[in-house]
Amino acid sequence: MSTGRPQSNSPGSSRGGKKRAPAPQPRDVHDPDGVRLQKVLAGAGLGSRRACEDLIAEGRVTVDGIVVRELGVRVDPRNAVLHVDGLRVQLDPHVITLALNKPVGVVSTLHDPKGRPTVESLIADRSERLFHVGRLDVDTSGLLLLTNDGELGHRLTHPSFEVPKTYVATVQGRVERGLGKRLRDGIELEDGPVAVDGFKVLESTPSTSLVEVVLHEGRNHIVRRLLEEVGHPVTALTRTQIGPIRLGHLRPGRTRVIEGAELGALMSSVGL
Repeated sequence: MSTGRPQSNSPGSSRGGKKRAPAPQPRDVHDPDGVRLQKVLAGAGLGSRRACEDLIAEGRVTVDGIVVRELGVRVDPRNAVLHVDGLRVQLDPHVITLALNKPVGVVSTLHDPKGRPTVESLIADRSERLFHVGRLDVDTSGLLLLTNDGELGHRLTHPSFEVPKTYVATVQGRVERGLGKRLRDGIELEDGPVAVDGFKVLESTPSTSLVEVVLHEGRNHIVRRLLEEVGHPVTALTRTQIGPIRLGHLRPGRTRVIEGAELGALMSSVGL
């Protein structure tokens, strides 16, 4: 006999007798032996502890992919993966990444058997053991990254991550209309085809042009070979950007530390 009350379903079941899968429980990222999350964030340069508490309360912080809003959460800074606004936070103070403006005439190696100036001479004041990410030939100036973060360096150089690099080149001759489309469609070189991600003319005279080329290829002398193939030999070449990192006003031969949101953007660009 009916009581007039709606019958409740038992846990894990639904109407019709079918079992309902239990709702997934959020993973607990709290480490009781760890450090308070706001202290870790403040130590990483994200602001005062109060400002970092606000970041947590606003749901802008993730720990190992889980959004954390509670201020009492503790984490192990040696193992936790933290993001703020989607950008990775570097927690290890011993890990460093530098931007260097390599001058023309400097070799992109730490040692040169020919005795030419090397990148090592430009970072002699650094105590960390750094390696350069990619190369620039001796006649090319501009942005070179150096780091002791092995995973970041690997991803920045691995072709599968397709990190874009921007170059500004002075070339012979006036660039004809339609060259950008040809370059984006692809040019056949002796070691295979190459296509640029972007191309534009910055300045032009009857005898020379200043152009910007964006591509993610890493083959030797690729920009010089590409532009020479289309009839515009390069007379000067500078790399101005790698992924989200810009050369900016960094003077030749000088370095600066990449940190904070800029470092987070670089790491996030390669899936870290």
